[in-house]
Amino acid sequence: MSAPQPLARAVFAALVVACFAAFAITQHLKHTPTPVQNFKMNTWFEPSAPGGLHPVEHLSFRIAGSDDVTVAIVDSAGDEVATLLRDRPLARYTQLSFQWDGRHGPTTPPAPAAGTPHDRLVPIDHGPLASPGEYRVRVSLLHQSLTRLSPRSFELRRGGSA
Repeated sequence: MSAPQPLARAVFAALVVACFAAFAITQHLKHTPTPVQNFKMNTWFEPSAPGGLHPVEHLSFRIAGSDDVTVAIVDSAGDEVATLLRDRPLARYTQLSFQWDGRHGPTTPPAPAAGTPHDRLVPIDHGPLASPGEYRVRVSLLHQSLTRLSPRSFELRRGGSA
């Protein structure tokens, strides 16, 4: 039996090094926090139901690093329906909560107390009620030049939909 060729040894060594490098990169990515975390929302709401069970959509998330945040509601085509917050400075790991009543257009949320670990914003909407359908939350982080959509959608129902 002949000794292994030098080329075969070099290829084998390169493959071993590549495997270790891939493992190290994967471990690093696994432990790097995602920029927008802990999305919470109802699966549906029905703003026009009189005395309804879910008249507003409750939305919540946090960001991993401090940034100026814009939050919008987008329809299934990706078109912006409502802006819940625009360029608001937010400290890292602050849980931010909203209520959306299903109305189009810009909203005017009250300014919460600065430095609180959990901000709750109830926007004052002025536009017409959005159409029934699927919606998602879009979070834009100005300084990181990132935009993220909520991992799942929620449904706006109207008048006794099941």
